[in-house]
Amino acid sequence: MTRSIPTKARAVIIGGGVSGCSVAYHLAKLGWTDIVLLERKQLTSGTTWHAAGLIGQLRGSQNMTRLAKYSADLYVKLEAETEVGTGMRQVGSITVALTEERKHEIYRQASLARAFDVDVREISPGEVKEMYPHLNVSDVVGAVHLPLDGQCDPANIAMALAKGARQRGATVVENVKVTKV
Repeated sequence: MTRSIPTKARAVIIGGGVSGCSVAYHLAKLGWTDIVLLERKQLTSGTTWHAAGLIGQLRGSQNMTRLAKYSADLYVKLEAETEVGTGMRQVGSITVALTEERKHEIYRQASLARAFDVDVREISPGEVKEMYPHLNVSDVVGAVHLPLDGQCDPANIAMALAKGARQRGATVVENVKVTKV
């Protein structure tokens, strides 16, 4: 079977994991149509297929917090846009601190996250125990709860991003090994 690979493109993306598919999706969303994504096997067959799929928004820097918030919001909407099931479930997360230093660090991260409209609040060890009765909280000095954190299916997220890119004109070619740039 002969694959139709364009001889020219504004952007060529090598790798069809979640990162490559995301780049294709976002460039296509910006209006780029001459995008080619090349994958040597099948989409998501590299490291994406065994990623944990945890979607957490608490990060140590402003840019990483903004990116995590954007990604979580996107993954919630992506299934409706592409009709590819992403498995996104917003089950929430709790980050606990076992030292005062770590408590100050996660509280600082929580303040930063709130500045970007991340739903986060500081909670006591008692509140942690109420939410997760099976946890031993005897050493916990503080915690933060993010109710909109969750879990997704990383492979299906990549598939949804690839479909969204294709819907906007990108070309995705599987089973093609890039040997030279």
